[in-house]
Amino acid sequence: MATETVAKPRTSARVHVQKFGTFLSGMIMPNIGAFIAWGIITALFIEKGWLPVPQLGGFGETGGKPNIGLVGPMITYLLPLLIGYTGGKMVYDVRGGVVGAIGTMGVIVGAGIPMFIGAMIMGPLGGWTMKKIDSIWDGKIRPGFEMLVNNFSAGIWGALLALLGFYGISPLVTAFSTAAGNFVQFLVQNGLLPLTSIFIEPAKVLFLNNAINHGVLTPLGVQQSLEQGKSILFLLEANPGPGLGLLLAYTFFGRGAAKASAPGAALIQFLGGIHEIYFPYVLMRPLLILGTIAGGMTGIATLAITNSGLVAPAAPGSIFAVLAQTSRDSYFGVILSVVLAATVSFLVSSVILRTTKHSDEADLGDATARMEAMKGKKSSVASTLTGAGAGAAAAGRGGVGVLAGPVRNVVFACDAGMGSSAMGASVLRNKIKAAGFPDVKVTNASIANLTDTYDVVVTHQDLTERAKPATSSAVHYSVDNFMSSPRYDEIVELVRDSNTEGGTADAGTTHGAHAADAPVDATPAAAGTAAGAATAGGTAAANGTSEILARESVVLTGSATTRDAAIDEAGRLLLARGAVDEGYITAMHEREESVSTYMGSFLAIPHGTNAAKDHIRKSAVSVIRYPEGIDWNGKEVKFVVGVAGINNEHLHILSSIAKVFTNKEQVARLEAATSEDEVLELFGKVNA
Repeated sequence: MATETVAKPRTSARVHVQKFGTFLSGMIMPNIGAFIAWGIITALFIEKGWLPVPQLGGFGETGGKPNIGLVGPMITYLLPLLIGYTGGKMVYDVRGGVVGAIGTMGVIVGAGIPMFIGAMIMGPLGGWTMKKIDSIWDGKIRPGFEMLVNNFSAGIWGALLALLGFYGISPLVTAFSTAAGNFVQFLVQNGLLPLTSIFIEPAKVLFLNNAINHGVLTPLGVQQSLEQGKSILFLLEANPGPGLGLLLAYTFFGRGAAKASAPGAALIQFLGGIHEIYFPYVLMRPLLILGTIAGGMTGIATLAITNSGLVAPAAPGSIFAVLAQTSRDSYFGVILSVVLAATVSFLVSSVILRTTKHSDEADLGDATARMEAMKGKKSSVASTLTGAGAGAAAAGRGGVGVLAGPVRNVVFACDAGMGSSAMGASVLRNKIKAAGFPDVKVTNASIANLTDTYDVVVTHQDLTERAKPATSSAVHYSVDNFMSSPRYDEIVELVRDSNTEGGTADAGTTHGAHAADAPVDATPAAAGTAAGAATAGGTAAANGTSEILARESVVLTGSATTRDAAIDEAGRLLLARGAVDEGYITAMHEREESVSTYMGSFLAIPHGTNAAKDHIRKSAVSVIRYPEGIDWNGKEVKFVVGVAGINNEHLHILSSIAKVFTNKEQVARLEAATSEDEVLELFGKVNA
């Protein structure tokens, strides 16, 4: 058997930016509690606070000596040192954290001002350089001298880094901080700050929200807060108003599953502060980003006009967190900014929802293609099918592993590990317990902290590519919504199968009920994954192509001119074969109304819902060609493949179809075919 070499896919520039942004925010996020503590102390005890206390707020004198208080030392020393330690630890564990904190101290003393950016430089630098130094004599130290060498090397190098920070880094960072502060003031004074929403809101949907907020705005905002007692920067990204307005628009003017889930999502977003929950709603209709941009600009303009701000970061971005960190003189402006941001976002989003033509609010497959066009993001797959084989389908996003034993631990991973992933983990944990497997551990984590110790990894479909390298042996599930993804039921089935005596589930071969059991991917690698899954299924090879795809189920010139008519035509061919009953055709339409089956490359694969498997009598596939093409939710489709599958019997033919449609030459042969036998031969040769 020939071995096929698959080229390693190039990581997109967006993923590189995400990784860098996640690294920056990763130094801030674990220390948000310290920022909140500082904000509370500041709001309460400074001279203009709610409960002024000279000894705590750091104003006035006691016994003829100026009061130092807690506010100044915490922001000058504690917070930067925590950031420096965290940055060093991220690179080289505790040892790197200690050296990073030492280097950060040099920057702090050298600058004399809060050195958050300096800490974000010196922390990782200390960890990385200490790691390189230790590698020089790794394995060469005589027994008994390890502690001596390790302690002195860390101490000596830490001292040198402190000097470097004092003399070299602090002047540069001070100049940068001053320039950045001046730039912010320029934007404020010239009324240009609202324009930042044009960049911030789209970047949030690209999962750069924490990178922007905690990697850039928080350090600058804290310095501004120290000087002015508050900062507008804390609300540039964290304002819950734009997301609330968007979700309210879906509540009133959305359709289907989007409309039904929007009210609950609005509560979680506004009260719980999990902004990630509204991202899928934007991804379904990218034009709605204009609503959040308009809302964000309105909120920022309101803050600037009323001279309002927060004293510390609002994390998470809940209205409660926002109000808790609001400056004493800014409650009116902050509340007004949230209300107006939500109102404008609602109005703009409502107009878009009511006036733009759309056929399916929950068409996430089509939305993925639209997102690629709008954001310039190249994806390896246009969409994936739901079903118990979702692990294999997820291969198009981030790969799929094969379980070596029962599922014991599942992890939800998101950018920060404290928002949507925590919610999703809670939902799935309850489902798995209800299924009778309370010992299966379900946790959540940030992508930056993932290790290859999990059996199953669940991520948003835009983040799977980032999670895969650290968890290559796990089964990956990509979801579009952490609230109510159909993937949850599939994972429960995977847990049940893998924990049943004699069963070791393969994510590519678990409970294949319909077309979702194999991916149609834009890369040959994913098609190979489907082929491997079919082989593992055992029954696929035994049945043979002729039993699944028969000559009478191939139509070279379809009569349908619309999407729904094409689904009927494909379903009738399955019905004629005795593979399904009338109820399955109805379920095919229901499926299309929930998630589009358009796959790209002029191909659509309509099939029934998971609940429709009782309407399947045997596995069968139908193939219809439409030479002139038909409109499929705004996409041109020339080939419609109807699918009904029991267990894994149809996987081998779907893997053949996947291979054909990832090869332009073979697609061209399909378009030029003059007989049904040519189609059968083409799929047969691919599967050989």
